[in-house]
Amino acid sequence: MRYSTTHKEQTRQKLLESSGALAKRGGFNATGVAGLMKAIGLTGGAFYNHFPSKDDLFTEVVRRELSHSPIAQQPMTRQRLERCLEQYLSLAHVHNPEGGCAIPALGAEIAQGPLPVREEAEHWLRTLQQTWAETLEDPALAWALISQCVGALVIARMLANEDSQQEVLSASRAFINEAVHEHR
Repeated sequence: MRYSTTHKEQTRQKLLESSGALAKRGGFNATGVAGLMKAIGLTGGAFYNHFPSKDDLFTEVVRRELSHSPIAQQPMTRQRLERCLEQYLSLAHVHNPEGGCAIPALGAEIAQGPLPVREEAEHWLRTLQQTWAETLEDPALAWALISQCVGALVIARMLANEDSQQEVLSASRAFINEAVHEHR
């Protein structure tokens, strides 16, 4: 039975969405093709109707996750940036990796990934940095804040105690607020 082009595209989008959530929760490399397909109710063999390889899927997951990031959307005002950073550096984000930013969840795997995956991540990170640089009027500060946010989230997720997690997030928010307000 042949499926319509629309059905194939819908299945591809479901696979990308599901794979992004699974990867951010448990790692992309840790989830096999069969597991990715099972999550959307299909067999592993059907995977290759949608992607030539798992690396190609990873590239598309990175593209989808980073291009849909609310913290990279333009236009970005200082007030909106500050609200986004407040949400980013929250316990809700710490405890919900599958619904949050892909960078802290998948950064190590992206760094070890094939060149197309790293190039895709670089493109979207540069887009994010340029958006923040325009808002802050300082490209170096934009890189520093991105790094601070990602690092704080990674460290908070590493900690077992919620009070310790909150301490890391609060310290990072205070540091960022001071840096942003000092730079006005």
